[in-house]
Amino acid sequence: MLTAHLIALDPNNTQLTYFFKACGVSRFAYNWALAEWQKQYEEHKKDPTQKKPSEGALRRLLNSIKREQFPWMLEVTKNAPQMAIIQLGKAFKNFFSGRAKYPQFRKKGMHERFTLTNDQFEIKDSRIRLPNLGWVRMREKLRFQGKILSATISRIADRWFASITIETPDTPKLKPADSIIGVDLGISAMATLSNEDKIEGPKPYKTLFHKLKKLSKALSRKVKGSKNRAKAKTKLARLHARISNIRLDAIHKFTTQLATCYSTICIEDLSVRTMVKNRRYARSIADMGFKEIARQLEYKLERSGGKLIKADRFFPSSKTCSNCKLDLCITDKI
Repeated sequence: MLTAHLIALDPNNTQLTYFFKACGVSRFAYNWALAEWQKQYEEHKKDPTQKKPSEGALRRLLNSIKREQFPWMLEVTKNAPQMAIIQLGKAFKNFFSGRAKYPQFRKKGMHERFTLTNDQFEIKDSRIRLPNLGWVRMREKLRFQGKILSATISRIADRWFASITIETPDTPKLKPADSIIGVDLGISAMATLSNEDKIEGPKPYKTLFHKLKKLSKALSRKVKGSKNRAKAKTKLARLHARISNIRLDAIHKFTTQLATCYSTICIEDLSVRTMVKNRRYARSIADMGFKEIARQLEYKLERSGGKLIKADRFFPSSKTCSNCKLDLCITDKI
């Protein structure tokens, strides 16, 4: 089982400079590979004898030209450009299988991250060692035991984080067979359980909307390229990160409690993408995080040996007696 542990970093000025350089190299390599992929694909369409573009061929091509054309790439870890091209290959694989949209070019300020393989870094206590840089302080120790696979250094607002992926052993904890609950997600209350308990959501976006509006207005009035605009942009990013953290904290506590107490949980398979098209309720729906609740319940129940049942979105739950809904849903799905 793969587990990711997100840990805040505490870099100094020299390490910050390295992070920005590595992110720039990763972003450039991704955009270069995407442009080259499109170019080679057009050539293949005109002349079918030409080979189709591939992730491996693009990596070899970049390695052959980077010392002459892009010597500044050598100032950071070799994983920064190579892993970016690997990620592009996965993006195209997801696109061709219908799981994602066509890959887009990465933008500065939005995609600030780079990935390292497990042979390029080392973790000891509350520190992580990066190539060509040395030891960087972490805010906490690694909480999980297992084989370390990779680490992604990313920037959120004005803070830096390391997301460390670990392969942990599967140790499911079985629960009693009769511990079953139904969950009805909503916008007034985050969830209403079949035992008539209501879970109130924090609604962070609604609570901080006026402050968000004020900071957005202040940013729009700043001159592009000025230092004051950069400061205003950082303040706005901090507030967005705070809203996201409040929402995620509430969802994690709620889903962990459910996954710990119940072996079978039934929720409705909502089409969130369609629901947010309603301009009256889109903000409230997005503020609750329906999709994230379902995602967390799925992996937490799988980890603990439980089962998640998704009732069909056309299941007539509103026309069914409340005492029979859960029984009908379970007997129909199990």
